[in-house]
Amino acid sequence: MRNLFLLIIIGSMIFLTACNTMKRHVDIIVHNAVIYTVDSIFSIDEAMAINDGRFVETGDNEKILSEYDADMVIDGKGLPVYPGFIDAHCHYYSYGLGLLKKADLSGTGSFDEVLDIMQEHREKQPGEWLEGRGWDQNDWEVKEFPTKERLDQLFPDIPVVLTRVDGHAALVNSEALKRAGITSETLIRGGKIIIKNGKLTGLLIDNAINFIRDIIPEIDRKKQVSALLQAEKNCFSVGLTGIVDACSKKDIIELIDSLQQEGILNLRINCMMDSTKENFETFFESGIYQTERLKVNAVKLFADGALGSSGACLLEPYNDDPGNYGIMIYEPDYYRNICEKAYEKGFQVNTHAIGDSAIRMILEIYGEILKGKNDRRWRIEHAQVVAPEDFEKFGKYSVIPSVQATHATSDMYWAGERLGKKRIKNAYAYKKLLDQNGWLPNGTDFPVEQINPILTFYASVARKDLDGFPEGGFQIENALNREETLRSMTIWAAKGSFDENERGSIEPGKYADFVILDQDMMTVPEEEIPRTRVLNTFLGGEEIYNLLNEE
Repeated sequence: MRNLFLLIIIGSMIFLTACNTMKRHVDIIVHNAVIYTVDSIFSIDEAMAINDGRFVETGDNEKILSEYDADMVIDGKGLPVYPGFIDAHCHYYSYGLGLLKKADLSGTGSFDEVLDIMQEHREKQPGEWLEGRGWDQNDWEVKEFPTKERLDQLFPDIPVVLTRVDGHAALVNSEALKRAGITSETLIRGGKIIIKNGKLTGLLIDNAINFIRDIIPEIDRKKQVSALLQAEKNCFSVGLTGIVDACSKKDIIELIDSLQQEGILNLRINCMMDSTKENFETFFESGIYQTERLKVNAVKLFADGALGSSGACLLEPYNDDPGNYGIMIYEPDYYRNICEKAYEKGFQVNTHAIGDSAIRMILEIYGEILKGKNDRRWRIEHAQVVAPEDFEKFGKYSVIPSVQATHATSDMYWAGERLGKKRIKNAYAYKKLLDQNGWLPNGTDFPVEQINPILTFYASVARKDLDGFPEGGFQIENALNREETLRSMTIWAAKGSFDENERGSIEPGKYADFVILDQDMMTVPEEEIPRTRVLNTFLGGEEIYNLLNEE
């Protein structure tokens, strides 16, 4: 009996020792890295384990390597690892279409350069319509809107539409005006048809552009798929694992869903449906739609135009255009009715509002319905020019400002002239907006701005352009610090769509979406941030981009 008892003790000790040395098998281990978890206390770890597409655990190298083994073990070589970036406001399908069929007019220095590009584009891409996008008269030596005369000379028989960088103004030629039935007598609500000396200039602002958009032939499904896939490829290459598409048509939502179900499209996408009867009948009535990679839980509204095309609706006239207050797209009851329906159905309302008059109107309508503090997370997209007395309303009604930091550094050259010295101080006030609720989502608004979220990080922190201008930063008091900026592009961007429990940080149970960079944006000198490159992008634990493979 004594020997039997001794054998039992020895056997138990051997068993316990064996149990202690057994490792849990997972799919991936990443170690020897600087892992920014972006959890509630902004923990930084050295290693992590991933299984079945989700994070299992993070910790120091010794802990993770001693407790887990894996099919794939990645030596991070001391490089930084961040949660996958999320663009909280972009135009995904529009961006893809631009890659497919529109001439890129961004960065042009004159209208002459625009015309040269369009002639080259016509030779490469013949078709029924000629389209370009991205010009900005504020970047030209002569900072005036162009007119259609030279387009008519070069392209007398083909309709041409050149959309301004913000999408809120377009220049078209006479053939396009003719096909759309636009005359000097055409009435327009929520937009402008610019006329000089009794003649059409070809310049259309905001809702006036819809006359043209409505008659441009739709591309076929094959080309639509190509546009979506090329846009996805570009997103992965800059570390985006998720985006919010700000204004989606029903047919495109359904196409995205079908491609994801087939495993052809993999990007995580939140669609703000556009405010059409068709979308309301489909989604308001059936409720929030959600799969592993697609969510439709918000409606997108437009309150005004854009500052660059002088369509943002202001409380006082434009400083450089006395008498012009901008454009309010619809009457207040239009927004109020949709907001009431969305509230009843449990949907977010995300409204484009740039000028202080438009922002005040939307804040007041939101306030009527939301009453006070809440967790509906209704958003104001852009929130660029806010009246001083209206900032506190964001906190009072828990309204979330959804910002795009690169707008500040793109507009800073001319925004002061447009708004005046007093009003500009409350424009692009991201830090002041952050303080209202303690968080905000950040994006690019691509294709209005470049798709790269690393430039968003730089603009948020430095408030400078890529040449380091201005010294000291543009209204630097409203810069975000590096931790706030990283949160705004990851966990807060996820929270902006009610996704913070599934993604946006490197924490157990969440999707294993992460990026490996070639340098640490959290520590490198400010001027080095824009040079940062994405080495690897992982979505659900699967490598979907590798820089070495591309080179």
